[in-house]
Amino acid sequence: MKSISVNGSSRTEVGKRATNALRKEGMVPCCLYGEKKDENGNPVATAFGVPVEGLRKLIYSPDIFVVELTIDGKATKAVMREIQFHPVKDNVLHVDFYEITEEKPIVMAVPVKLEGLAAGVRAGGKLVQLQRRLKVKALYTNIPEKLVIDVTALELGKSIKVGELSFEGLQLVTPKEALVCAVKTTRASAAAAAAAAKK
Repeated sequence: MKSISVNGSSRTEVGKRATNALRKEGMVPCCLYGEKKDENGNPVATAFGVPVEGLRKLIYSPDIFVVELTIDGKATKAVMREIQFHPVKDNVLHVDFYEITEEKPIVMAVPVKLEGLAAGVRAGGKLVQLQRRLKVKALYTNIPEKLVIDVTALELGKSIKVGELSFEGLQLVTPKEALVCAVKTTRASAAAAAAAAKK
């Protein structure tokens, strides 16, 4: 995975009024979750703020990143876990990060790239991608920037399910029955098949 640096400042006030004031200053309220737990076993979050510009490359990108997160000078590695957008204005309201280590596997949604010219497309069909990302579980050092799937042998009317895929060092978390891609019949391919059947 690519890496990106994000710098933030810790915040002690986390109520609605405080977070609204933070946003007015051009900051995005964030939380970092990790191994720390309270007496009830619930995750303990570190609250901090990041300038909107400091998150732009991380949020508005198709890529996935290891975040080199620095809060008040203290550095840690993390991944972005969840983003909340304003339902109307579409600006970022809140971001959650999750602290990562080289020893503990994490779950991430990795972009899917289809490679090759499918046999069904050569026969006049249309390739349709149904999953843009697949969830995988692995050590973050093993997670690739994208999952490349060769569709060269995919014939007309056929599809590829998650359960048919495997990637070294990765456990696929997306349900096995989920369709990743398919070659759908078009009018042209149907006409060609009908003409071939008459011969």
